[in-house]
Amino acid sequence: MPGTFALNRIDLKKMLTMLKVSEKGIDQLEASLNRMHRHVNAVAFAGMLEKLGLRQEDITNIFRRMGIDDVSITEVFNALDEERINETFGKVVVLKVE
Repeated sequence: MPGTFALNRIDLKKMLTMLKVSEKGIDQLEASLNRMHRHVNAVAFAGMLEKLGLRQEDITNIFRRMGIDDVSITEVFNALDEERINETFGKVVVLKVE
C-alpha cells in the first residue's frame, strides 16, 4: 500500500464533526498530527481515529475520501489488529513443523 495521501485540515475537521467527535478530541488529534509534522502512516492514523471513538466503518469512509482503495484499507486494519495482538500477548511465535 505504498503511497502518500493528503487530507485538508478543514475537510478532516468537517468529517470528524459530522461523525460527532468532540472539539476536544479533534484538537487532540490535530496536536498529535502537528507533533508528527503532519506526516503519519495509515495504521497509526487509523489507531488515532479509533481512540477518538470512531468505528471501523467511519474510518473506512475517511480513508475512501482520501482516495485509498479498499484493499489497502483492509491491509491497514489487518496491521492494526496485528499490532494490538502483539501489544496484548507479546510477539507471536512462528513454529515450523517439518
